[in-house]
Amino acid sequence: MRGGYYRPYGVHRMRGVVRDGKIVAWTDTIVGQSIMKGSPMEGFTMKVGGLDSTLYEGSDEPPYDIPNFKCDVHQVEIGVPVLWWRSVGHTHTGYAVEAFVDQLLEAAGQDPVEGRLALMSKKPRHAGVLKAVAELANWTGTKLEQGRARGVAVVESFDTFVAQIVELSMSDEGPRVHKVWCAVDCGVAVNPDIIRAQMEGGIGFGLGHILYAEQVIDAGVPVSGNFDTYRSLRINEMPVIEVKIVASTEKPTGVGEPGVPPIGPAVANAMAKLGLQRPKQLPIMRGASA
Repeated sequence: MRGGYYRPYGVHRMRGVVRDGKIVAWTDTIVGQSIMKGSPMEGFTMKVGGLDSTLYEGSDEPPYDIPNFKCDVHQVEIGVPVLWWRSVGHTHTGYAVEAFVDQLLEAAGQDPVEGRLALMSKKPRHAGVLKAVAELANWTGTKLEQGRARGVAVVESFDTFVAQIVELSMSDEGPRVHKVWCAVDCGVAVNPDIIRAQMEGGIGFGLGHILYAEQVIDAGVPVSGNFDTYRSLRINEMPVIEVKIVASTEKPTGVGEPGVPPIGPAVANAMAKLGLQRPKQLPIMRGASA
């Protein structure tokens, strides 16, 4: 844990305007590090101006039809060595976009699912997985237990579309996710068992990291050296997961990484439904130890 590369810092400063119950403006200013510079992948991802496309992928083209939109990116270099992480740039851009749109829809007085669908008229595959997961979870017809809430998120990564709904409660130890519903459109389903397994694994991986995974660097030295001081998701904390594979005739696309990005914002949006603040700094349980 002290001898490798780390997930980079990234900051999104987002502003939006809601008028007459509609989202009419959206800006996203991103500051972060390149994970590809100096790596064998640099030639594939460094775009115009020397910008690493993984720094803004998903943020520069959100799936929502916003009349006034702007995304600007500022790439910086820091002394901490960084590399890619499962789902690459979408791990932070998916969180920022989906937590922000949920916040704006709340301000507009719109349902998180119906509000998203109304903005997706040009994105049929995004809308398809969102409708599928809402049906799978019975989004509109379920009466939740006291102290529980649900949150939703939908993210496209690696040409695969994934929507997730989580149901959680809060305890003294933080969010406890009881169940996750997941719908995935990855084109023609070559091996459904592998698709389900990858969605389940991505959800568990993403949930553990969005909650706990923190490596503090003190005076240039990583603090955690083993699992006695590095918290992770335990087996008894793994939620029940239900996966629906959306039928498609499109070409097969990836499933190893796309299950990760939606889980974080879905958790954040469910927390907001309980009257808590959407976490603006990750991991959610900062300072948690094993």
